[in-house]
Amino acid sequence: MSPYGAPQARVPVALNVNENTHPVPKEVADDILDAVALALRDVNRYPDREFTQLREAFAEYLGHGLTREQLWAANGSNEVLQQVLQAFAGPGRTVFGFAPTYSMYPLLARGIGSRWVAGERGVDFTLDADSAAAQVAEAHPDVVLLCSPNNPTGTPMPIDVIERVYESTDGIVVVDEAYWEFAPRDERSALTLLPGRERLVVSRTMSKAFAFAGARVGYLAADPTVADALRLVRLPYHLSALTQAAAVAALAHAPTMLATVDDIVAQRDRISATLEALGYKPFESWTNFVLFGGVEDPAATWQGLYERGVLVRDVGLPRTLRVSAGTEEETSAFLDALASIDSAS
Repeated sequence: MSPYGAPQARVPVALNVNENTHPVPKEVADDILDAVALALRDVNRYPDREFTQLREAFAEYLGHGLTREQLWAANGSNEVLQQVLQAFAGPGRTVFGFAPTYSMYPLLARGIGSRWVAGERGVDFTLDADSAAAQVAEAHPDVVLLCSPNNPTGTPMPIDVIERVYESTDGIVVVDEAYWEFAPRDERSALTLLPGRERLVVSRTMSKAFAFAGARVGYLAADPTVADALRLVRLPYHLSALTQAAAVAALAHAPTMLATVDDIVAQRDRISATLEALGYKPFESWTNFVLFGGVEDPAATWQGLYERGVLVRDVGLPRTLRVSAGTEEETSAFLDALASIDSAS
């Protein structure tokens, strides 16, 4: 096994780990600093282990009639998913996902002694409801992990796929919506499926749309009994007082924090259109990144971009590379560098 990780290097344009490259607005940063400074006065005491105020803030942000009893949070969505697997998977149990998907899923599953089973996707990494349901039913997993939209491909996941998968299993079904804020506004989130489905879990993160990757805050919405189960496996006082204070302050400015989403989506679509014009094959994306095929030598292209000060990601899929949508300037730098490689060859 190999640990999770992407190359880290100091380059002018880093577009390899799907961060929101826009900085936190100053007025929001100032309020976050004030909240953290206030929390520091009582840092000698343990934090609220139920992070009540933060759960209320998440419920208000998500809407859909959710209450704080249905919300849970941890240090990044990876820890949220790990806690779900600790509670509902483990030795002798099976975790299922459709490959290719987020590379942490099999690591998390195997790390707690579960068997990882990878289902198959169709052409262009899409999923058909009938096929998905049949594969899950055959595997009979204890936990299903659905990445919606999918990482590293950006592929949308139709809502009917989630419904059919849920119906085909008696296990826990986790819909990982880490990139949902970048999906079309008129599409239905899996949050709309929660009523009456006590085995459905929808996870989110503040790392992407909220430009909060360094703060490490992930969360989920589910039936309150799921949160009760997670209390059994979480470490004591797992969310620091400083993390809670920072996240609550950021959520209070949700419209401002999310103002960059439209710009990121515009740059994502610009990347796709330009890549197609250059002769590459960009896959449909509802995320803040684009996976593109038609790369004859991914290693050489990656190196050429790196030498030009641009860092992208080779996710291990044949003849592909993945690039995050950055600011307009960063996007231009990537596209110019790629074009210069093509002209040089």
